Amino acid sequence: MGRPIDSARVVNIGDLRRLAKRRLPRMVFDYLDGGAEAEVSLRANTEVFDAVTFRPRGAVKVPAVDLRTRVLGMTLELPFLLAPLGSSRLFYPRGEAVASAAAGRAGTAYVLSTVSGCPLEEVKAASAGPVCYQLYLVGGRAVAQAAIERARAAGMSALFVTIDTAVAGHRERDTRNGVKELLSGNPWKMAPFLPQVLARPRWLVRFLADGGLMKFPNVVLPGTGPMAYADVGAALAESVVTWSDIPWVREVWRGPLVIKGVMTAEDAVRAVEVGADAVVVSNHGGRQLDGVRPTLRMLPEVVTAVGDRLEVLVDGGIRRGRDIAAALCLGARAVLVGRAYGYGLGAGGGAGVSRAIDMLKTDLARTLALLGCSSAARLDRSYVNVPSTWAG
Repeated sequence: MGRPIDSARVVNIGDLRRLAKRRLPRMVFDYLDGGAEAEVSLRANTEVFDAVTFRPRGAVKVPAVDLRTRVLGMTLELPFLLAPLGSSRLFYPRGEAVASAAAGRAGTAYVLSTVSGCPLEEVKAASAGPVCYQLYLVGGRAVAQAAIERARAAGMSALFVTIDTAVAGHRERDTRNGVKELLSGNPWKMAPFLPQVLARPRWLVRFLADGGLMKFPNVVLPGTGPMAYADVGAALAESVVTWSDIPWVREVWRGPLVIKGVMTAEDAVRAVEVGADAVVVSNHGGRQLDGVRPTLRMLPEVVTAVGDRLEVLVDGGIRRGRDIAAALCLGARAVLVGRAYGYGLGAGGGAGVSRAIDMLKTDLARTLALLGCSSAARLDRSYVNVPSTWAG
């Protein structure tokens, strides 16, 4: 399960973040915590929730709160899914499988990144609940098709196609802290950054026991085998997903299809036209193009543009139950949380992920009770005030 989490001292996601910062090497923590360039969008994703205020119903007794929702044909106990976090084995051994198991215990879904350190079959088998697969076209269509076919054979519930990675965002913290050098395997390049790692001996022992520098077992290159970590940046730049790729993906994958990385009404409509079942309003957690609007700000525009023609999800900046409630009020079917459970993974493995999920669940149930609303499915625009300048 991982290291124990003191529930009396860890009462919110911020506490998990501070604990992860103490337990992870600086470069690993910053890889999880950081964003692109000046991190304007990273900060805005969380700060935007302050602009939304609630309109509670008074004198309403709510003896029980129903948090269940139905997303992409999946009935979930919670209206939030665990988002894809690449390279989660950096945060904790077998990180993707550990997080998937925690999601399953909580009755919600886990979305596995293409750039995972664990085979997708292992991650699916670890969970008692639904697991989805997030797709990059790393290695080209033939390699991606092989992964899609493996995902289908393993029983994955949906496919998330990410469209916002034309190139990797410039994450300045990673450059300063030597993430690429640490993972290059070159001792001369690694040497200046080794003190960060040696300062966290527990992490280092676990990392080495888990196999050390990982490869990506879900990106299997013909004649080469699993892609090396050092090669993934260039591979992503060479395999950008375009709208012309979606019909091909739709043909290969016959299950629920989600377009992740939609930030405009125009792209949402385009997703409808290519046959997607859902979109995720996402700016990649502020890790790609800096200076874009926060995702909650764009959610009403997307919801208005596509109506009930597909399901709309949103990610970015979710740290509290009230954040989830605000997104549901503005039309999201569900939200994806990423860093929130990533901090838990770094802080305490499976126990940390479970603690993150439990805090969000408890927070959300309390928020609904205080709003006088007995069900997450009943939340709507009448429960919030938003600035008049917001579109939608």
